[in-house]
Amino acid sequence: MNDHARLLIYSHDSFGLGHLRRCRTIAHHLVEQFKDLSVLILSGSPIIGSFDFKTRVDFVRVPGVIKLRNGDYTPLGLHIDIEKTLEIRRSIIEHAAEIFDPHVFLVDKEPLGLRGEVEPTLRLLKDRGTRLVLGLRDVMDDPATLEEEWRRKNVAPALKRLYDEIWVYGTKEMGDPLAQIPGAASLAAKTRFTGYLRRHVSETAGLEPAIELPDQPYVLVTTGGGGDGEELIDWVLQAYETDPDLPHPAVVLMGPFMHRETRAAFLERAQHLPKLTLLTFAARTEPLFDRALGVVAMGGYNTFCEILSFGKPALIVPRTTPRLEQAIRAERAAELGLLRMLPDDGERDPRVMAAQLHDIASWPAADPRQVAGMLDGLPHITEYVRPWLQRDPVVSTLPARRRA
Repeated sequence: MNDHARLLIYSHDSFGLGHLRRCRTIAHHLVEQFKDLSVLILSGSPIIGSFDFKTRVDFVRVPGVIKLRNGDYTPLGLHIDIEKTLEIRRSIIEHAAEIFDPHVFLVDKEPLGLRGEVEPTLRLLKDRGTRLVLGLRDVMDDPATLEEEWRRKNVAPALKRLYDEIWVYGTKEMGDPLAQIPGAASLAAKTRFTGYLRRHVSETAGLEPAIELPDQPYVLVTTGGGGDGEELIDWVLQAYETDPDLPHPAVVLMGPFMHRETRAAFLERAQHLPKLTLLTFAARTEPLFDRALGVVAMGGYNTFCEILSFGKPALIVPRTTPRLEQAIRAERAAELGLLRMLPDDGERDPRVMAAQLHDIASWPAADPRQVAGMLDGLPHITEYVRPWLQRDPVVSTLPARRRA
């Protein structure tokens, strides 16, 4: 292996798009900043091949798994038991890390990986002197639930002894996901708040050829991966069915993980609603946000970053199961004047949604000066990894590492 800088990123991706999109954003930014850097992403996402990747960014897809409603996991595609699937995943992850020999290993969200699958790799790379970093969302869950989850997974030893740094992809004013975790005070010295990850249209080549948008300004409705977004989309469709005088068309991004039957039913209803454009999936969402007059969404991490980045008025209808993450984020953001929140009361009166859609274009966007100070995540990450990735053309500045 040559001395070019190498970053390995792990994303368990049991479902949804959030982890993969966050890791991809970081990887693309860093290869722009460090011209000899190669990034390898380890991911279980079944649709990672649908995304484009910049030069010097590649991926290894491990067998996918999905989390069931009872909390158990099951293989996504393979007809073998979950333990065998996890054994394959662990082997691929560890061997890829051993051969790629990264200078920095960035683990997304799960400190030990899915069912502890990353722990052997963490120990291998720790012995080699690799910089080990855990990246966390701004909000993980309500503190009591997170504490119980991490206690059950025995996360504390890894946080204290294996990881060199913990990055929180947000700001302290939006909250500290570690604040109420026992022993969090001992982690303060290695915890860094990066700020949110700014998105740009320039990151992409524009809209995919198959996507046609309305000629007039539209409301963007998005549910992220779509696996749990049918209630929000149904509510929006009911609003347009109830009130044909809604002034703006809507572009509805259903998401690739929505159940096929549900998606087909929505497409059938939309045929009778000329103001609606329904899309299943867009690998490049930045142009959709850029051209929208406002956003209606569930409020996942990446969507929140896009709302801030493009300065759009936003209505967030957060989910509250299986995690309170979206609701906590939306409540805090609403208190700061960054967006508006509409709780899902279970009844979903279409007139209530229609009233929001009538008014959204007139809502003031968040104060740009306030938002600008929240979107420094990518520049901060660049500086955090610079000592470990930057090479002097005459004398290498990469820290010396041991090889097993």
